[in-house]
Amino acid sequence: MRAWVVTRPGPAEEEPLRLVERPVPAPGEGELLVRVRACGVCRTDLHVTEGDLPEHRPEVTPGHEVVGEVAATGPGADADAWAPGDRVGVAWLRDTDGTCRFCLRGDENLCPASRYTGWDADGGYAQYTTVPAAFAYRLPPDVDDVALAPLLCAGIIGYRALLRTSLPPGGRLGLYGFGGSAHLCAQVALAQGATVHVLTRDEAARRLALALGCASAGGARDRPPEPLDAAILFAPAGDLVPVALRALDRGGVLAVAGIHLSDVPVLHYEDELFYEKELRSVTSNTRRDGREFLGIAARHGVRATTHPYPLSEAPRALRDLKAGRFDGAAVLVDDL
Repeated sequence: MRAWVVTRPGPAEEEPLRLVERPVPAPGEGELLVRVRACGVCRTDLHVTEGDLPEHRPEVTPGHEVVGEVAATGPGADADAWAPGDRVGVAWLRDTDGTCRFCLRGDENLCPASRYTGWDADGGYAQYTTVPAAFAYRLPPDVDDVALAPLLCAGIIGYRALLRTSLPPGGRLGLYGFGGSAHLCAQVALAQGATVHVLTRDEAARRLALALGCASAGGARDRPPEPLDAAILFAPAGDLVPVALRALDRGGVLAVAGIHLSDVPVLHYEDELFYEKELRSVTSNTRRDGREFLGIAARHGVRATTHPYPLSEAPRALRDLKAGRFDGAAVLVDDL
């Protein structure tokens, strides 16, 4: 099979990815072999290839928003649950130990032994990948592969971030940055009755926000037209943390959705944290989050705005993501 690997992490412009020929992987104990039909391009892939995240697996194949079909089942995989030809989704969280105190209390996203697709194990920038059957997702039959792919990370982590804000019913939500994850999160919040204000530097993203029904769309450092009950920072820019905190009303919560964030400047307590404002991080997601989100997406018709790229042009897709050359999300489709 053909697969992209990170030869040496570095700037996307310096081509850290290399296309190689590899054997089709054999599914291990309890795993599924998946023929990749589409793979979303996530900002986390950019962090892996550029070295913002520490290297976990040399020459890893990125990609963790995979829509595919089961090609084979490994020993110990439940043959009654999965069979060759079944449609399957592969997401960021690959496995956990299932025995630590975090797993036992339902917070498997905090498991110290957690492993991730496209970082600890080879992912979907390839023609085949594997996934533990217990961490695979069943997908709705009525949505095409390209539209589904971004839901498997961008959608799920956006939903997790929304939960972390404790947004009250009918509340006012601010979204800082409006890429693949934020434009899906906005649709969920709107469906739940929230008023959504978008703050982003990208003009095309502002147009998309308004088209989706957001109440306003301004620049990343603009003050929203009303105080916010909650906000989510999707842009990996730590200098926006105090900007977003100042936009919160009393008791408001800011959730930081990214796995990587540039340094946060010194905060001014009275302006940015007083009146019981809260700053929360978001770490991965649980499988429960994933199942809940996919159900909500199906019920409310949450759809990704997508830009397909041939798998052979994966490096260009990453460069375009970094440069902000598209709204919504890029998706790789096999042409190799």
